[in-house]
Amino acid sequence: MKIVLAGGGSGGPVAPLLAIAEAIKKNNPEAKFLFIGTKKGEPEKEMIKNYNFFAKGGSAVRLSSPSKSSGGDFVGIFCGKLRRYLSWQNFLDIFKTKLGFFQSLFILIKFKPDLIIGAGGYVSVPVVLAGWFLKIPSLIHQQDILPTLSNKILSIFAKKITVSFGPSLKDFPKNKTIFTGHPVRQFIFSGDRERAIKLFNLEKEKPVLVVLGGGTGAVSLNNLIWQNLGELTKFCQVVHLTGKGKNQVTSYPAAAGPRLGGGQSPVTSYQAVEFLTKEISDLFAVADVVISRAGINVLAELAVLGKATIIIPIPDSHQEANARYFREKNAAVILNQKKLTSETLINEIKELINNKEKRNQLSENIKKIVPPDASEKIVKEIFKLVIR
Repeated sequence: MKIVLAGGGSGGPVAPLLAIAEAIKKNNPEAKFLFIGTKKGEPEKEMIKNYNFFAKGGSAVRLSSPSKSSGGDFVGIFCGKLRRYLSWQNFLDIFKTKLGFFQSLFILIKFKPDLIIGAGGYVSVPVVLAGWFLKIPSLIHQQDILPTLSNKILSIFAKKITVSFGPSLKDFPKNKTIFTGHPVRQFIFSGDRERAIKLFNLEKEKPVLVVLGGGTGAVSLNNLIWQNLGELTKFCQVVHLTGKGKNQVTSYPAAAGPRLGGGQSPVTSYQAVEFLTKEISDLFAVADVVISRAGINVLAELAVLGKATIIIPIPDSHQEANARYFREKNAAVILNQKKLTSETLINEIKELINNKEKRNQLSENIKKIVPPDASEKIVKEIFKLVIR
């Protein structure tokens, strides 16, 4: 069995593709994979480097001069971003998508996959379209509550559509759409609290607050945390994932000093780190409370782990719909960034850390949102398409 995974440009489409690939490999050890991402390959190359089950060698892979540091072969193509608003860049991106389509044709003809899998990113558009032209079946996964424009387009050409949430069933053709839940990578279940205490220089008895700015970082959320470090560190330890290139904590005098792995910070109970891969499972294991944006990948991971979570969605974005769904299920504390004050933020964090009963209730409710066997459900649909 040969599978093409199409996604990139951000970590959003990549994480579920890797989770699905893991589940396929578990059920079919002989399966081979080829990852098709953006020309730059960021951040997908970084994310796949620890996965050693991608196709090795082969003429299709040599087309893009893949970086061997990725841990597996990687093909980068041109692709245009799909926008729902008028922009002069839309005209340029039409040509990029056309070029990506012809690149995809050549790659698919060489690799000869049995199936193409996409997870909502614009990279998947030229690949799935090329696959349809070559009569190669495809499966697409809808992650967020609100459907992506790429998935709405590709729903016409895909053989099967899987969705993370029940309400998304209404957005796609009934005859080929199935609710599976959101797939999560297996390493997320391997976190170790004691290992995290050593890795992040934590005190064993003091509560731990983990702050996730998102894969690319969230400047406004980061600033809000830095501005309130003095108060936060009075009652908890803070481990802050700032995003690559976003660790500007030194602009706040009280927070200046070496970060994780660089010695003792002058701020008691604070650690900042720009990017984590598999270490994040340890970080989740030690967290008493997590603050996060409403990107579905991280929310799904927090859900299957049952973490008490405060969600601050990016204003005026699709994340607000995700957050509303979690609020409706009483599965997380939801805060509106536009109305959020330092006093409200501190009070919400302190109340949740001090209220074990509320944390436990949120933990139970959030577990109900994402089925832990979502990857296996998707694999069953994949085998139906491939083994005919």
